[in-house]
Order: sequence, then structure tokens, then C-alpha cells
Amino acid sequence: MPGFLTDVAPTPTTWDALGAVTAHLETPFAVVDLGALRANLDAMVTSAAGKPIRLATKSVRCREVARGVLSEPGFNGVLALTLAEALWLAPDVSDVVVGYPTTDRESLLRLADDETLAARVTLMVDSPEQLDFIESVVGSAGPPLRICLDVDASLRLLGGRVHLGTRRSPLHDPAATVALARDVLDRPKFALVGLMAYEAQIAGIGDDSGSRLHKAQIRTMQSMSGRELRDRRAAVVAAVREIATLEFVNGGGTGSIAATASESAVTEIAAGSGLYCPTLFDGYRRLSLHPAAFFVTSVVRRPSAEFATVLGGGWVASGASGTDRLPTPVWPDGLELTALEGAGEAQTPLRGVGVGSLQAGDRVWFRHAKAGELCERVNTLHLVSGDRLLASVPTYRGEGHAFL
Repeated sequence: MPGFLTDVAPTPTTWDALGAVTAHLETPFAVVDLGALRANLDAMVTSAAGKPIRLATKSVRCREVARGVLSEPGFNGVLALTLAEALWLAPDVSDVVVGYPTTDRESLLRLADDETLAARVTLMVDSPEQLDFIESVVGSAGPPLRICLDVDASLRLLGGRVHLGTRRSPLHDPAATVALARDVLDRPKFALVGLMAYEAQIAGIGDDSGSRLHKAQIRTMQSMSGRELRDRRAAVVAAVREIATLEFVNGGGTGSIAATASESAVTEIAAGSGLYCPTLFDGYRRLSLHPAAFFVTSVVRRPSAEFATVLGGGWVASGASGTDRLPTPVWPDGLELTALEGAGEAQTPLRGVGVGSLQAGDRVWFRHAKAGELCERVNTLHLVSGDRLLASVPTYRGEGHAFL
């Protein structure tokens, strides 16, 4: 279905239309509103200001949706979660970067034994030990393997005693990055083609939620980190370019597309979550995105006049545990989770002013806290465009894959 987004108007579908077009489906099921997704795609491309967006497929986890997005101007290439996923996608995509280091021996052997795959897939490394491991698995025969260096984008203060950002790469400065780059260049089995630096403390944390003090703290941290990273990333890229020809320098995420794209050292942006716009993106000042992905389950009991209970619903997102990782009931209006039970594997009680009209069999629509993990719960995504159910397409799980 490549190109199916071309004729979709960038207008979110109303709740009434979503409910009517999916009324025949048995719950639980998942829906993607293509009008909202189209609007989000357009907004992301505009923010990138001409720099290509590499699609982070872990945030989509549906090949048909990914194909549709990649057929649109402004998106080019894929950032895969695992090497196994990259090999599965590579027959359809000529440029796949694995976003994390791998120790998948079977997949490494497949990659090293296939010239086409080796030309399309790029491995991520951040240490000599990872290079040693890959060589120990694949040996020296066969085509060279493409390598991208993962540079730490976190903000380190007080001599490293304060670390703001994800715990990713040990490469933090130009000297360390150049040292590993030289190591790659000295090994005939590898070809250095790119750099990546993901600023999770900027792209992955909303700056418009919580108390006024919390907002001020986040904005101060992100401003400080953005200035530091702009200079350091430029220095790292310049130093590596003195000894190697780089095809790409990847940075950013949905939450920092515009800021990262403004850096001259960055040639492309990695993003994907914004297409579905999960609830974690509600707390960003500079994002104007629309909820596009939902899951739906049914009321099965009424414990009392104050509560309605739906089947299942415990589709909880990864990350540090907290209420922000729970799904949110969004339609009908006026529903909320309970503090004691939250979202449960077998049942989820709901309360609020919207409970009174609910009866057994009525549907409740939820938004997931994160993007791609929704697809780990369902085999099918139902794609709605206006008043039409355009298609029902398999997720990765629906195609028999659970890469991570």
C-alpha cells in the first residue's frame, strides 16, 4: 500500500466517525486515524526544514504504515530497533541503520553472508569490544560491514558526577570518538559510514507538564543541554570527518526535530513516535500533533453506579514506573483510571462523570502512553480515513514477529 497517505486529508477524524466506522469490530482492537497521522507527518517534515527524517520503526511496528510513510517526501531510510528487524525490512528498504549494538550471532552471520544485506544495513557500535565480538562471529571473509558510531548526547555536569540523559554510549568527546573511528578504519572487515547522537533528555522529555517549578527546571536543563550539545556534536563530527568520509550524521527525535535540524553538523533526524502521538507527547510546548493511534475495549461490568469496568486495558508503557506510563481513557469523555487498580491485565475499572451512561458492551477508547508498544498487543491495525475503514493491516506481531 505505498502511497496510500497521499490522498488522505490532514484532518483528524471525529469521535463519532471513528466509532461508526469501527462498530462492527470485536474488541479489543487498535485503530490508526490516517487523517491525524497525515497531519502529524506534515508537521514533522515542516519542522525538519528540508533535512530528511529517518523513520524509527520501533515507534510504528507495522510494515504497511512504514511503507506509506516512507513513500512520502521528507522521510528517507529506517532506524531499526534490532538487527533481526533490520534484516527483515532490508528487502524493501535500501538504507537501514540498527539503532543499538547487537550480539545476535545468527543475524550477524546472515548479514555477513549476503552482499545485498551488507550494502543496505548499518550496524551501531560504541566500543572496540563490540567490533571484536562481531569479528569473532563473522570472521574476515565476505563483504565489509557498514558501521555507525553512537555518540553519547547526554549532559554531564560537575566532572561527570551529574548525568542528564540516557545511559548509552561511552563516547562523549571528540578524542574518544576519533579513537574508535580509527579502530574501525584499521579493520578491513568494517566501513565507517555514519555517526549518531540521540539527545533523549531533550527529545524525550516534555517541557510543559507538571508544576511551574518542574517546567522551569526542565526548560532550563534542556536549554543548557542544547547549547552544550550543539557545540560538542559539531566538534565530534568535524574531528571524525578529518579522517573518514561520513554518509550521514543522525540526531534528534520527535521532541526535538526543529532544534536538531538547525544544527549544521546534523544531516538527518530520527523520528517516528510523533506519527501516532501517544500521551507522552501531550506535554511539549513546541509540538502541535494530533492523537492518531488508539485501542478500544468494552465495558463488561458495573460494580456500582460510580464505576464501569472494561475488559483488559493494562497496556502499560516501558520506562520508569509511574502514572504517566499508563494508558488514558479518552472517549467517552469524563473517564479516568482509579488510583488503586490503575490499568489491569484482566480488567480496568473506570470512574468519573462519564461513567453514568455506560452499559455492558459499550466501547471505551484509550490512548497508549508510548507509540510502538501499542502494536505488541494486537495483530492488526485498522486504518481509518474519514468515514471509511481504508484497510486492516498486520502489525509486526500479526506477521509473527516480536523482535524486542
